[in-house]
Amino acid sequence: MLWCKTDLENIEVYLVVCSAMEEKERFFTSIWHKLLKHGKAIGQKTVYSVLLMFYAFRRNGTPHFAKGIIIGTLGYFLSPFDAIPDLSPIIGYTDDLGVLSFGLVAIAAYINDEVRIKARKALHRLFKELDLESLKAVDNKL
Repeated sequence: MLWCKTDLENIEVYLVVCSAMEEKERFFTSIWHKLLKHGKAIGQKTVYSVLLMFYAFRRNGTPHFAKGIIIGTLGYFLSPFDAIPDLSPIIGYTDDLGVLSFGLVAIAAYINDEVRIKARKALHRLFKELDLESLKAVDNKL
């Protein structure tokens, strides 16, 4: 079978897209791992903020620029190099919450009721009992 240049280009594009999709899935798997492992220490407010960003990213109506903000914000959340190290259970995640809050405000137009419901359901699976005041505080910023 003869391959033409466009076939080879299509294969290269396909491989790049598949690689990017795999990287994105690894990225989101890392987020879930951190939430499951450190969720209690991080606190419901921060976990809820992460989940809002996660489900806003997955939403079809979220534009690429907003998804870029989400990736950057969640990347900071995952990064071991923080302004305040995550070693301290309470103080360590303060900077993460600040960056997440900034990111949420930047993409607030793309967080709808569907995103909120999915985030709250996932939060309930992690914590069982929800601190509704903390969730309201996050929602009121949007």
